[in-house]
Amino acid sequence: MMKKDINKISIIGTGFVGSTTAYTLMLNGLFSELVLIDVNVTKAKGEAMDLNHGLPFAKPTRIYQGTYEDSRDSDLVIITAGANQKPGETRIDLVHKNTAIFRDIISQVVKYNSPDNTLLLVVTNPVDILTYVTWKLSGFPINRVLGSGTVLDTARFKYLIGEHVGVDARNVHGYILGEHGDTELPAWSLTTIAGMPMDVFCATCKGCNGRTNRDQIFDEVRNAAYQIIEAKGATYYAVALAVERIVEAIMRDEHSILTVSSILQGQYGISDVALSVPTIVDRNGINNVLEVPLTDEELKLLRKSADSLKEIIRELKI
Repeated sequence: MMKKDINKISIIGTGFVGSTTAYTLMLNGLFSELVLIDVNVTKAKGEAMDLNHGLPFAKPTRIYQGTYEDSRDSDLVIITAGANQKPGETRIDLVHKNTAIFRDIISQVVKYNSPDNTLLLVVTNPVDILTYVTWKLSGFPINRVLGSGTVLDTARFKYLIGEHVGVDARNVHGYILGEHGDTELPAWSLTTIAGMPMDVFCATCKGCNGRTNRDQIFDEVRNAAYQIIEAKGATYYAVALAVERIVEAIMRDEHSILTVSSILQGQYGISDVALSVPTIVDRNGINNVLEVPLTDEELKLLRKSADSLKEIIRELKI
């Protein structure tokens, strides 16, 4: 039976992304219990203590460091644990290290959590591969396993377009599809401002060379993480906000359309791989994977992205 209220969230991994996600979620005040789990117990205890000291400024929430057993009967388990992406390292370079880590994590999670009551949200990179790995290792239904996907990439896309044309990013609508990584693609054919397709808006704007500037915007989206990691060692503020947005859509049973990563089952002619396309997200996780109209070139690039991920999955022998 579907539950509309989420009372308990467990975050596995209290590094930069996990701890910032915990802080961001604490501020929304929509749940009553948050468990922080990390192989570094001292770090998790310190994060819990720091968060608790801020509770007089937030809504009452029980926040504590715990074990996997403490995650029992979580409504939502968020997995951010894993090896960090180093400067010059691609998300795919991380795959073998983090798949090994996930084998242990998922075995512990399923020991204390039921697929009937718990949703699994994967944030660790490479997120698409690890979303697929989580689905395979957990045995959970396809709709109850999702990844953060290109929700952040899409936000970067909207922000950069908004900055370029001088419009509030919240009034820019568009998607980054495919892998959260080097083979992702912009769905320019679906991108609109004020209800106008980009071609129409750009014709009235006359402020740039549309094709050249589009390529520059997308390159900046695709390479943003590399630039941030080179500059400060890790990305965590924006990704925590992206995770918070996904959690909110789940918690509020919003039926929101987000580019989360999910396992496709024939949509766009793609099967047995996790990647990001517009998806309706609600209290049960993946409600519906939408098949939006793409150009032939966009569809070709999406399938190419899927094929590149499948090659890596085959190497893992999951």
